[in-house]
Amino acid sequence: MPIYEYACDQCGHRFEELLRSERDERSLKCPKCGARKVARQLSVFAARAAASAPTPPPGGCGQCGGPGAACPFKP
Repeated sequence: MPIYEYACDQCGHRFEELLRSERDERSLKCPKCGARKVARQLSVFAARAAASAPTPPPGGCGQCGGPGAACPFKP
């Protein structure tokens, strides 16, 4: 069961909701003002996880002895 983040179009309140089905999403309303018009937001956790990439440690990668042809972190 996924947890989604939402923002209310009326009052701007941001909240998370655990949804079991699409029907749950259609009946969703803002817990602060009760408005039914809410928009699913991009999850901050997912955005950070997707944007992260391994960075080379200082002084070479430790696998090939330095940033040579076999180094996965070659500039």
